[in-house]
Amino acid sequence: MTETITDSANLLLIGGLVVYGLSLFADYSARGRWAKNVTSLLASLGILALALALAITPGNAAMLVRIAQSDASKLLLGVSSFLLVLSIGAFGVITYSRPFRLRHEKKINRELNRDLPKIP
Repeated sequence: MTETITDSANLLLIGGLVVYGLSLFADYSARGRWAKNVTSLLASLGILALALALAITPGNAAMLVRIAQSDASKLLLGVSSFLLVLSIGAFGVITYSRPFRLRHEKKINRELNRDLPKIP
């Protein structure tokens, strides 16, 4: 029981490190100021290397083998597909709602300007 809790905590820690490292890397690449953000790049690569080092210990590798033998991969594949479909849908809603919003704003401006007196 204690071994399962320890393995689960290690797995959560590794996942957190990977997410944090990837977010630092994304922040580094998104800003475009390469010289100033080299520390973020090095920190993110260091955290990713730390996560990899923790993941390849014998205990964690055994835990990953047990997870791989279960149906967790099917669940994660389903969750991943669902989130990807949601992101595609959100992109579509954002992309197609913006022109409608701009057209609505132009219509409001025309109606507001129509009631104003024309001053030469």
